[in-house]
Amino acid sequence: MAFDIDMIKRVYAQFDARINAARQVVNKPLTLSEKILYTHLWDGNATQAYERSKSYVDFAPDRVAMQDATAQMALLQFMQAGRPKVAVPSTVHCDHLIQAKEGADKDLSRAKNESSEVFNFLSSVSNKYGIGFWKPGAGIIHQVVLENYAFPGGLMIGTDSHTVNAGGLGMLAIGVGGADACDVMAGLPWELKFPKLIGVKLTGKLSGWVSPKDVILKVAGILTVKGGTGAVVEYFGDGALSLSCTGKGTICNMGAEIGATTSTFGYDDAMERYLRATDRADVADAANAIKQHLTADPEVYADPETYFDQVIEIDLSTLEPSLNGPFTPDLYTPASHMREEAAKNGWPTKVEWGLIGSCTNSSYEDLSRAASIARQAVEKGLITKAEFGINPGSEQVRFTADRDGLLKSFEDLNATIFTNACGPCIGMWDRAGSDKQEKNTIVHSFNRNFAKRADGNPNTYAFVTSPEMVAAIAISGDLGFNPVTDTLTNKYGEQVKLDPPFGDELPKRGFAVDDPGYQAPAEDGSAIAIDVSPTSDRLQLLEPFAAWEGTDLKGLRLLIKAKGKCTTDHISMAGPWLKYRGHLDNISNNMLIGAVNYFNDKTDNIKNQLTGEYAPVPATQRAYKAVGIGSIVVGDENYGEGSSREHAAMEPRHLGVRAVLVKSFARIHETNLKKQGMLGLTFVNKDDYGKILEDDIIDILGLTTFAPNVPLTIVLHHADGTTEEILANHTYNEQQIEWFKAGGALNIIRANQA
Repeated sequence: MAFDIDMIKRVYAQFDARINAARQVVNKPLTLSEKILYTHLWDGNATQAYERSKSYVDFAPDRVAMQDATAQMALLQFMQAGRPKVAVPSTVHCDHLIQAKEGADKDLSRAKNESSEVFNFLSSVSNKYGIGFWKPGAGIIHQVVLENYAFPGGLMIGTDSHTVNAGGLGMLAIGVGGADACDVMAGLPWELKFPKLIGVKLTGKLSGWVSPKDVILKVAGILTVKGGTGAVVEYFGDGALSLSCTGKGTICNMGAEIGATTSTFGYDDAMERYLRATDRADVADAANAIKQHLTADPEVYADPETYFDQVIEIDLSTLEPSLNGPFTPDLYTPASHMREEAAKNGWPTKVEWGLIGSCTNSSYEDLSRAASIARQAVEKGLITKAEFGINPGSEQVRFTADRDGLLKSFEDLNATIFTNACGPCIGMWDRAGSDKQEKNTIVHSFNRNFAKRADGNPNTYAFVTSPEMVAAIAISGDLGFNPVTDTLTNKYGEQVKLDPPFGDELPKRGFAVDDPGYQAPAEDGSAIAIDVSPTSDRLQLLEPFAAWEGTDLKGLRLLIKAKGKCTTDHISMAGPWLKYRGHLDNISNNMLIGAVNYFNDKTDNIKNQLTGEYAPVPATQRAYKAVGIGSIVVGDENYGEGSSREHAAMEPRHLGVRAVLVKSFARIHETNLKKQGMLGLTFVNKDDYGKILEDDIIDILGLTTFAPNVPLTIVLHHADGTTEEILANHTYNEQQIEWFKAGGALNIIRANQA
């Protein structure tokens, strides 16, 4: 039986009335995305139609999911909210703090030892507040959610940008910062700007070496890393019906890489099969009873241009295996063109590592298809030219794959089976030799490939592709290898060709697991004490941020003018810094160390205006804070893309940065800044970015009359004595302005509780 089946049935029971009410006010047929949004309005039945990309709306999510790196800060905030128990079903998943190095057993044992303080904290907080806890080794949050919690037509939020993976089971699942999660767990509404809608019509059918991963790699190539910003992507068509549930999950998962709010598919037979295979027949039966509500109205898919803001059509039968990268997940290259593109761009073609796993591609089907290539290689006398690593998505997937011989197929090629965890995908990889920073190439089935992300080496060229392509390219050791057309020389000197991959959508003998790694919370957690040592370097209780002083902000120093791509990885790196995710002051020592300084093209090297000397970013900001001087960060397009990590907003807030002024924001990061009481501003004229000079002292005027849709004035005091004024837009509504004035949304929750 499923978790929270009574909650799911309650959600389904209100669908009919709420969808009918929505149709009345919208006065047209509804997309699936609209159905889910309108059935989850905080105020119940719809009484007005909301304007896409303009209306701020309060929603009531069904559940919250948190991974261990982000859960620490989310729960530290929740502890301040004064609530005895979470208001909605919530879970914590320990998947980020396990470093890949030697193999599953040794790596997991080491992680449990090194991070015991954090795991014990998360376990006890979960136990106290009614939160389900998935232990280290249980699996990657998004795979575990898909197997246990996702349900068609649901709305969930999660403190990780790849929460969107649950769209593979017909949910709207949205990545947020910990402050948003805290609100929902505290029983408050969750605010979202009503999204635009992008429809992707899939026709035809995948075959041969082409996989669901190639669908989203193609979409990323079309829309780019910011093309989906502020939008829900809804997939439909006969081609969508031909995809497996986990294949749909892969496509939705990487929707985070185009900036999409989330992605989803309508409920279909593949989802029903997956629900029944994962012991959730009761959910499947409940979904079947309202099946007509779990997809768009027929008129929508018959005439999508009328109902979506943008429509893309992809014929699956015309796709070919592809790779995206390096250094950005939207640079699309079909395998047939990779050799010439690599030569043209100077990409190293010798592949050092092939990595299969991450929340994007670690399902049973993924391992099954990749294992078919591994078995062929052994049978045909091929020897792997690159090193090879596998991260199963969950203990259930690992146990079943081991039972069915899939893991042995990889081990026969000398692959290392890592823990059921994120590992290299998030930089938790102790890769031998990466400190030498040599130019090299890796291929992986992950979702992101920003510089330094996997191994900390800025010269690692990482390419994103499907698990089966990772296997083929790792065997060949050649980035330009195209298994559709190319042959390989085996150990006998013969030319052999790999056959197309094949695998099982679901295990023929069903899923199996001895211990999935789940800890249910105490029925009554009131007596459970949460202790955080004041001398801990891993955990630190939070102090409230100061409220706005009631005046315009004057005399701000320019901290850094970031050049080009500045993701949350650049603002708050992961990898070895993950250990400090529960200690705000310690992790603030990585603030913006990856951002490129516009004025010298260096990272972590900026001018301290107090001394005139160049120094690391965090040290410079601490110097400003020590003497009570605020600062401002200036950035380029899509600032804060990537992971949902709110540390990228909390660290600047903690160290005294008052505002971030950029050409454009990624959605989650802009929200995180607002939640923490900071100013997130955009240039009215993007060319004004060029007016910001290294020694500027900056004023922000108009805050005493701060109001929605009214730009603020930025005054630039240049070192030569001249002054310039520019305008800055913002997207703050009345409620968000109150967050700013209070010093953060949590301060308002705390005050209301008192």
